[in-house]
Amino acid sequence: MSEVDPSAVVSPPRGFEIGHWTDLEGATGCTVVLAPAGARGGVDVRGGGPGTRETDVIGPFAGTSEVTGVALCGGSAFGLAAADGAVRWLEQHGRGYATPAGRVPIVPAAVVYDLVEGDAAARPGPDAGYAACEAAAGDIPERGRVGAGTGAAVGKILGRERSTPAGIGFAASRSGAGETVAALAVVNAFGDVIGEDGRVLGGAVGDEGKPVSTAGTIAAMEGPPDWARLEERNTTLVCVMTDATLDKAACARVARMASGGVARAIDPVFSDVDGDVVFCLSSGTGDTQRFTPISIGTLAATVTAAAIRDSVRAAS
Repeated sequence: MSEVDPSAVVSPPRGFEIGHWTDLEGATGCTVVLAPAGARGGVDVRGGGPGTRETDVIGPFAGTSEVTGVALCGGSAFGLAAADGAVRWLEQHGRGYATPAGRVPIVPAAVVYDLVEGDAAARPGPDAGYAACEAAAGDIPERGRVGAGTGAAVGKILGRERSTPAGIGFAASRSGAGETVAALAVVNAFGDVIGEDGRVLGGAVGDEGKPVSTAGTIAAMEGPPDWARLEERNTTLVCVMTDATLDKAACARVARMASGGVARAIDPVFSDVDGDVVFCLSSGTGDTQRFTPISIGTLAATVTAAAIRDSVRAAS
């Protein structure tokens, strides 16, 4: 399978819930993915300027494998505070990693830089993270300019005023074995979003009102760029969810393969002015079979690319 059929609507895997908190006036927000009990997680950080919290705890050298949820937030580094509210909500609902003194929710988080879109003083905080958890549901999530994608845009080589609005995208599909793989994407990239046909789907807008290739613009430059246009930070965040059985190491490998889907749909990608991060959460039970990470990772890259493209289509 090379592409996901946009008309084939598939819900997230059973047990996963997605919720948004949106500040339309401030042009920011946050989005949470709540995982079923016992879910494992992995992460792949590719961007040169990530803003993250608790990614090390699900890294390859950490002892903890469980993930209670993931918080994706606007507000740059300030927005990481929204994860505190998600932790509070999860604790109140008895969800988290079991310790001798009670359950401790494990909620890795990552942010996008949206401070220049609306009110720079408007940032998601703990109450926003709590509200996003309250709104979480297991259905196909609302997409477009909501949650962490409220202030998102892509294609900023000519300045944000000539970029294309983006936001939250979602795509899901099923493997031949019946496993569901879904991807939720928050797309605020420096580069362009590339469509299935290889053309610019969302990017910088030229003088004639038509998309301009960022990669082509950079290649044609005779000197250094106007750095004032590039100093705004950018990021694409992805959370892959699956009911396939993946252990912690396999989750990390699937997250890494899903980053291939980010590169498939965004050009240029993983730059010094991007903070790209991909999470992978698995709720399957039993032993991880050797081929499972390969098949799920392949499908994860496909749905990731589809979710990124969906973020531009849904925003417009």
